[in-house]
Amino acid sequence: MKRERFEDLAGTYGADLRRWPEAERAWAERLLAHAPELRSVLDEAAALDALLDASPAPWPSQALRDRVIAAAPRPSRVPALAGVASWAGVLSPAGWSRSGVAFGAGWAAAACAGVVAGMMLTQTLTADVQADAVLYQASLSALDDVDLLG
Repeated sequence: MKRERFEDLAGTYGADLRRWPEAERAWAERLLAHAPELRSVLDEAAALDALLDASPAPWPSQALRDRVIAAAPRPSRVPALAGVASWAGVLSPAGWSRSGVAFGAGWAAAACAGVVAGMMLTQTLTADVQADAVLYQASLSALDDVDLLG
């Protein structure tokens, strides 16, 4: 670590090395061991830390809060979401319609078809893997057909 980097970190994180990034902390401790004159940099950072700790925390006034809230944009009705509100009636039994039921039935059928296809594909792939494993195990035997049949 160079002196400039040490000074930057002291100005950013303060005099307490425990606040520094962990990767930088070890390098800073080694640099302090080899260059004790850098303690003055930490002493200046400690003085600034003390001033900052003693200063009161800023708090916005009620008038400022009221002005910010008054200046905030008001929510408006978004036309793109107007169609979503019409689908909300589909969710309640009183608002069920033929198109809503058909829409839901289509999704349910697609989901069931996906589950069935996945199960069938899994069984097929599993059978192929098992067959390959049996053939592999059979090829590992020490005896060959020539040895057995002559």
